[in-house]
Order: sequence, then C-alpha cells, then structure tokens
Amino acid sequence: MKYWFRKLAIYTVLLYHLLIGNSYAQANQVANIDVQGLNALPIVENLASANNFGENRKEDWWRFHEIVKGTEKLEGLFTLYRNENSGQVYLEIKPEQLNKDYLATVTLESGIGESNIYSGLALDDFLFYFRRVNNNLHFVVRNVKFRTEASEPEQRSLARSFSDSVLYSLEIDSIDPRSKNILINLEDLLMQDLPGLTPLLKYSLQADYRLEASKSYFGDVNSFPENIEIDSIYGFSSPEGANLVTLPDSRALSLKVHYSFSKLRENNGYIPRLADDRVGYFITAFKDFSKNNSQEPFVRYINRWHLEPSDPNLPISPPKKPIVFWIENAVPFEYRSAIREGILMWNKAFEKAGFQNAIEVRQMPDDADWQPADVRYNTIRWFNSLDAGFARGPTRVNPLTGEILDADIIVDANMVRSIQQVYGTYVESKVNKKGLRNRNITQASECIYEDLPQTVASGKLNTGSDSELCYGMESLDQASMGALTLSVLQNATPNSEAMQNYVHQYLRSLIAHEVGHTLGLRHNFHGSTMLAPEELNNTEITHTKGLVGSVMDYLPVNIAPQGVQQGDYFPQVIGPYDEWAIEYGYKRSPQVLLEAMIPETEKSFLEQIALASPQPELSYATDEDIWDINPLANVWDMSSDVLLYSQWQMDNARVMWQRLDKGYLSKGESYSNLRALFNRVLQYYFRNATLLSKYIGGQSFRRLHASDDTSWAFVPVSLAKQRQTLTKLQEYVFAEEAFRFSPQLLNQLAPSRWQHWGSPVPNNRLDYPIHERILNFQTAVLRSLLDSQRLNRLQDIELKTSPGEALSIPELFDTLQKDIWTEILTQSEPKPISSIRRSLQREHLNILLEMVLRTTDAPEDGRTLAWYELRQLQKAIESRLKQFPENLDIYTLAHLELSGDRITKALNAQLLSK
Repeated sequence: MKYWFRKLAIYTVLLYHLLIGNSYAQANQVANIDVQGLNALPIVENLASANNFGENRKEDWWRFHEIVKGTEKLEGLFTLYRNENSGQVYLEIKPEQLNKDYLATVTLESGIGESNIYSGLALDDFLFYFRRVNNNLHFVVRNVKFRTEASEPEQRSLARSFSDSVLYSLEIDSIDPRSKNILINLEDLLMQDLPGLTPLLKYSLQADYRLEASKSYFGDVNSFPENIEIDSIYGFSSPEGANLVTLPDSRALSLKVHYSFSKLRENNGYIPRLADDRVGYFITAFKDFSKNNSQEPFVRYINRWHLEPSDPNLPISPPKKPIVFWIENAVPFEYRSAIREGILMWNKAFEKAGFQNAIEVRQMPDDADWQPADVRYNTIRWFNSLDAGFARGPTRVNPLTGEILDADIIVDANMVRSIQQVYGTYVESKVNKKGLRNRNITQASECIYEDLPQTVASGKLNTGSDSELCYGMESLDQASMGALTLSVLQNATPNSEAMQNYVHQYLRSLIAHEVGHTLGLRHNFHGSTMLAPEELNNTEITHTKGLVGSVMDYLPVNIAPQGVQQGDYFPQVIGPYDEWAIEYGYKRSPQVLLEAMIPETEKSFLEQIALASPQPELSYATDEDIWDINPLANVWDMSSDVLLYSQWQMDNARVMWQRLDKGYLSKGESYSNLRALFNRVLQYYFRNATLLSKYIGGQSFRRLHASDDTSWAFVPVSLAKQRQTLTKLQEYVFAEEAFRFSPQLLNQLAPSRWQHWGSPVPNNRLDYPIHERILNFQTAVLRSLLDSQRLNRLQDIELKTSPGEALSIPELFDTLQKDIWTEILTQSEPKPISSIRRSLQREHLNILLEMVLRTTDAPEDGRTLAWYELRQLQKAIESRLKQFPENLDIYTLAHLELSGDRITKALNAQLLSK
C-alpha cells in the first residue's frame, strides 16, 4: 500500500511541476526520484515524451483520451477514430506494429473520364512501415531490391548501402500512457499528395493543378482484422484550367483515391516459384548478395496466387481457397454472362495443374457494404469515359515473394458500346490532345483519324500502361471491323442475334486475356500462329484445340475469306500454351513435402515442364521480343502463314469497298457514316498489308536453352518466302491497281458536321484527302523496308546462311526500284504515270537521295547501292525522255525531268563533297 501511495505522490508532484512550466528534469529533481527508476515506469516514460512534443503540448499525456473522446472507434488491423463533426480521422499504432512491413495499394476510385484520368486505375502499391524517431513517426517505403541471408555478415551493410524512402515525417499527436499506443492525425499522411496526383495531372492535362486542403476530405473509412480501407477525396484547382470537355469548369476538379493498408501475409505456407524465361510470367526480382555468382546475381520469382490442394494425395482436387472474382454491380446485365465465361475459361488450365474449380465467379450485390477497390476482393470493374477505350488487368503482389494478393480488372464501356454502334465515328473522334498516337509500322499503320495529318512511328511497342492503352484502342478497332463485316457482308443489324453473339464472343475473349494477366501471365505474341490459315474456321478444331495457341496475344478478329464458312470470330477456349504456362506456375511439386520446401528444391521439377517449350503450339514471345526481327511474333496477326491470311483480309476489304460503292447507306442516312465506314475498312487494309514487311530480313527467334531439342535460337526467313513477300507488297501496296475507287464513292465521303463538346468539326480539308491517305501508307511501308536496321540485318544474315540462300540488299533495292518505276524501266510502250504512282516514285527517290547525301542512317553498302540504283534510274529516265517525249502528258514529262535533274545534282554534289 505504501508503494502505491508513493507512486501517487510521485505522479502528483510531477504533474504539478509540469503544469506550472517546469521541464521533466526539473520536476524529477524536485520529486527527488531516480530518473532511471522512473523510466522503468510506463506512465512516466510517456510523460517525458509528451513534454517534448512542444511548448503548447505539455498536457499531452492525457490528451490521447481527449482526442478519441466522442469519436467513432473502428477496430481492426489498425484502430481508427473518426470525428464526425470535424471530419478528422486518427490512426492508432501499437508498439509492436512499429518497424513492421505492411502492403499499401492505392487506386484512383473516381476520375474525370478523359485524358488518362479514369476511375479504377491502379496508382501504386508498395511495402511500408512506421518508424518512431524522437517525437515524430516516419512513414517509410521499404527497399526490396537487395537482399541477403539474415545470417550473412553482409546483412549489416545492406541497410547502409541502399536507402529506404522516408516519404513523410508525421507529428505524434499523443501517446497512450498505459498501452504506449501512438496516435497520429491521418490528415498529415493521406491529405497530402501521397499518390503523386499533381505531376500526373500536369503530364496528362498539360496544366498546373494545386491540391486544395480546404476542398479535400475523408470519405468512407473502415478497419478490418487484416486491412484498413480509406477514401480520400482531393480537390484540385488551376487558375487557367485545362482543355477538358468532361468537366463543367476545368478550373476545379475532384478525385477520389482509395487506400488499402493490409497485413503482409507471412508464414502462410506460400513457396516462391523460380521463373524461367521460356514461360511468360510477370516476375518479382531482387539482387541476392548472399550468392557469390557474378553470372547471375538476380533471383527471379514468378507472380502467382497461393493455391493449395484440399487433398494433396489426389491428382486433382479443389483448392483450399479458390481465386474468387467478383463482377461489379455497375456492369450492365447483358454483359455479365460473357464476363463470367471469360473468367471461367481458365479453369480448364488449372485442371491440368491439379486444381478443380480453382476460379470462382460471384456477383457483387447491389447493397454490398464493400468497395471494389477493397484489397480483399478481386473485381471486374466497369467505367465510362469520353476517350479511353481499353481494358486493363493489374495485380497487387507481395514484393518479397511474388505472391499475388489482389487483382482488379477495369473495362471501359466504350469497348463494347462502340461495337454495337456500327456506324459510329468513334475511331475518328478519339484523338490524343498531344497528337496522334504513335504506332510501330510493323504492328499496324497509323489509325485513320478524320482530317488529321498521318504520322507513322519508327519506335518499338511501348510496355506498361502505354501498351495496354494501345492494345485497348487497337482491340476496339479490330472488334468494330468485325461488326462492320457482319453488317456489310452479312446484313446483320446492331440488335440482331448474330451481332449479339459477336459482341458476346469479343467480350468473353477480352476478359479471358485480362484474367490471364491477373493470374501472372505476360503477353504471348507468338500465340496467334498455331493454326494453318485453312484451319481457322474449322470449329471442330477451334472448339477443342483452340483458335490460337494463347489468348495472351493481341488477337485480330478472325474474318473468313470469301467463299469460306465463317467460324469463331474470337477464341472460345484458352490455348495449349496457356494450359502449359498455368501448369508451370501452379502445379504442385511432388518431390518435397511442403513444410520442407524452398524455391531451389523445385528446379528439376520445373525444368521438366519447361523442356516442352520447343513444341510449336507452346511458342512464346512477349513485348520485348516483337521488334522488327520475327515475322511470327507480332500483334494483330493470325495463323502460321501471315502472308496468306493478310491477303485474305485485304481481299475482304476490297469486297467491302465494292459494297460501299453500291449504295450501302439507308435512305436518309448521313454521308458522314459512309466516310467513317470507308476509313475503317481502309485502316484494316493498311494494317494487314504492313504485317508483310516483317518477313523481309526476318528471323524467327525462340527462347531456347542448350538442352532443348533444337539447334538454333535464330532461323532466317527463307529466300522463297521473302521473294513471295515482295511480290505481295507490289500487288497490294505499290501497284497502280492497288487502290481504285470510283468518283461516286469518293464524292460521298462527307465529314460529320456536328459541332459541340466531344464532337469537334475538323478545321482543315472538308473533302476526302485520298492522295494523302494512300501516300502516307505507301511511304510508311517503303521506309520500313529500306530502314537502316533492316539493311544491317540483311547484310548480317548473308553470313548466317549458305551462299545464295539469303535475300541480298542488291536484290531488295533492285526489286523495289523495278516495282515502283515500272513505267520507266520496262520496254513497254510509254504511257502517262498516274498521280498515285508519281507520288510513290518521288518518295522512293527521296529515300535513295537521302542515303547518297548522308542525311539519314544507312550502312555503307546501302549508300553505295543507292548510288548505283540512282545511276540506273537516271539512264532510264534520259532514255525515255529522248525516245518518247511526245507520248507523255505534261504531268509525267515534268515529273521525269525533275526527277532526272535531282539525281544529277545529287550525284554531282556527292562527287564534289569528296
């Protein structure tokens, strides 16, 4: 009893002196108490800390209870206190929660519907921990890029060598005297621009927006046993605003960001699985300093879900915990069945990996008490936009192990809506304000945007979000083309059963592709080449084996050639590669008991699965593999013979032009619809034609290992196939007969004249620029064929093949020149050269002159051959002008005289420069 009286006396004296302004040391001295003895008492220790918070916070030792008094207490992983009157939210952190890793996922819950600011976008995910430093609490992002064994001496140096990132230093509001729990105001953390919205808005909207504290507040706040879920609504303002049409006043906008802070799953039996470059998984990689291996210092784990069989003794059993996808209650009713089927398509693959019904689909109820961004739920989300047109399937992953923890697929309503509006002008009006989207010419020609200059990119396919967005728009273009085919060639109306079935096939395939990403799979751009062209519309094959080797490719709509019964437009089942990849990622190793298992133990087991990679239907090529080299690792191609398949599609396009020319529009329909249809068919024609150029100087490439049953990683395209390609390019791209349209059709291609927000009227040419469209396409193909990288590859391939088996640069140059200058280089009766051919010839001449005058990159042999071709062309022009000037029209005469003069001056300039 005396002890408790003594404690009460000590506390009373301390409190008195603290209240009158003395420091803790002075109060301690007056009370004549041993400091170290006091520090052993929890309440005194916290009094000491409380006194250091600041001059006006000397009473903070009891302030904890005053702050939380009258608030709503939400207990869970962290305890939250919400004051409904002030709107403030406080976070309570226990001592044992300090310096412990947690997963943060950040989602843009509401957007503005344009310019890359869309609802449902995943903004960030990372590991973080709280660290107390004096009277502040640091919010620290964990560095997970470098590791070593905990028992290794080098562990001591890693923290000094590679810094974590302290994003915020938060002021401690109070500390509970008994529990030592720390209380902070969440405004100090989540009313800041933690997700980096300010630079995102500046980049996307090209305007400076400031975060306004007075317009920002907390929305829903919840705490659960393993996670907390918090909405922050941020108000932004800009004095000038931005060029936006979705906002009533672009000087102000609001964005909702959803935060999930969740417990990191540890010691749950999950075993990281080692990656293999022959199988396409997203990976979690780190540099391991515990292994003195200079050849391969990185450890790579595949990203995958934690699936455990309910009965490990059976060859196939349900998982203990299946992967559950929820269809958001915002998804229209008519699309839910297609989405469900697209998700469940993957259960076939999991059966071969030993799991029955590994994936389940559930419908989010209309009165659900959770949000789609909640880290506990995997959702298929639906959003609307003015200009997006994409779907995306990101995952949230434990960066220490590669375990997938959460996945949310977002689908823009435009992906489906625009297909059913067959006559809509979607493709023409959706233009990035920064200019046209750049596309690789070997992937597809630039989209035909109405009355805007055409550009063609020479860069490679982007990765990450840019490629996803490009995929969405291109996928939409492909799907719209298929719907147009149904309409033009089969007279299907938007509401017909055939059209509804088509939309169902498309959406199911789209969702299957995105679900594949959420299972850990990367793109496989070799997946579309499994079947021969004549097998593509045989449903006995496509419903069993599959239409493609992998749904993870960027797949075009499969349109049957003329005279062939139409089969599946899009895959109805996943492909052999998809099943094999899931087997690699999820099949349970029988070699070692789970309790004793470490990743390296599975190496031999995984190697046996990966050894199947040389099988043609298991071919794999992903984003970094589809540069110009491999003609079968491509996007928007189909079948093992792209030359034949593309020819079929270009023939289909020509038939469609004929139908459009014969009065396709209904009575009273605007001619602007005809212009939109013509553009879409022209774009489809261009895209298929440009697939051919990859055969020139092409080489197949496989991610093979030395033990695989094959000898070469690279196999050049045969000389016969390359010569066949040049013949097809001449016929479908360069020939005078390639583009013939009636005056009636061209004079009906009127633009839309609706002028209002979201529907701008073009301010340049009103009539249709047919010469410009054709020349831009021909130029793109021609410059791609004579690109310096391709010429260098052709020269290298001559050393990789036997003599006479490679397409030489001289043969390429000579073939193109003869195809393009046929009117001059043949001995036939001279005739006027058409305007389209003159434009093509001028562009060819420009390319050769640039090589000779060294204004562009080219190998030296290429420059020499360009000089040689110019000399031959000069002689032919001079001969024609001397022999038959009276038979040529003024257009042709002027064209040839100027061309000859340019060659002469260029060759003379080259001689003078030397």
